[in-house]
Amino acid sequence: MSVRIPGAALALALCLPLAAFAAPMHSQFLPPDDAGLRQGEPEQQLLQVTEYSVVLGNQRQSNQQPIPITTPSIVRLKGKPLNKGAQISQVVISFDAEGKSLKKPVYDEKSRVLSLYYPQASYPRLLDLLRNGTVYVQFLSYGNGHIWADLHTGAVRAR
Repeated sequence: MSVRIPGAALALALCLPLAAFAAPMHSQFLPPDDAGLRQGEPEQQLLQVTEYSVVLGNQRQSNQQPIPITTPSIVRLKGKPLNKGAQISQVVISFDAEGKSLKKPVYDEKSRVLSLYYPQASYPRLLDLLRNGTVYVQFLSYGNGHIWADLHTGAVRAR
């Protein structure tokens, strides 16, 4: 006995596995993956920033010669999670004066803090984003070890 499957039903059946692999929320803000680094379905954490604070430090480590004085710049973000499973409670952004070799984004599950690292030149642009609209923090962790993190605004209409 043979079974005939109408064309539309067959097409639907073939598309089901693809539909199960849904793109993460805010995926439209990701740049193209020309190198093919994003493999598999990512674990996503998406946060809408509701408040921020700026810390400009000054420290002197007196046990080193010559005595270095550093002035770290840190921005702390807090907000509300936008997707199921998002656990981030705080984002700490540190700025590197040289910006040549930045650390990778790190999420600490225990403290629920996402640490991001940007070159010092990004500091004014970040403050401009925070002052002028809604900002989102997106953190994606892929099964192959690839990590993506960004800060972005929503779509804004041109005037």
